[in-house]
Amino acid sequence: MLKAIKQFFEESISPDTRGNKGGDVEHRLKLATAALFIEMMQQDGKKTGSEEQKVKEVLQTRFALGETETQHLFELAHEEARDAVDFHQFTSLIHEHFSKEKKIKIVEYLWAIAYADNHLDAYEEHMVRRIADLLYVEHQDFIRAKHKVLENLV
Repeated sequence: MLKAIKQFFEESISPDTRGNKGGDVEHRLKLATAALFIEMMQQDGKKTGSEEQKVKEVLQTRFALGETETQHLFELAHEEARDAVDFHQFTSLIHEHFSKEKKIKIVEYLWAIAYADNHLDAYEEHMVRRIADLLYVEHQDFIRAKHKVLENLV
């Protein structure tokens, strides 16, 4: 993973973090999920206002991240060029602590971000598949999540 983003998340979601909200499992889960959403937004190499708005909406309303944390995530993600990404540290934390339903919801959010600009890029689809696999979301649930998002677009 990109050095600056990796360092931020190691400091924020490391299980060994003590004495701050980064040590709280729920907070670490939110940050791990936020990292996936931001990476999703960048997969096609084009940042659109609609994708950025969708990510911010999900982060701030659904995961109750503060404006400062959300802004910090965006700054880190945009400072670095798209590179090889290691999602394991995020997905393993999510897989360990989230229910099947919450994992499926994450996949839905990823699809919503991918379709926020009304275009699905091959890189975006690949990332959603990869994350779903790492979260052990069954293929039928992966497809249902996609169709649910597509139905809401119409």
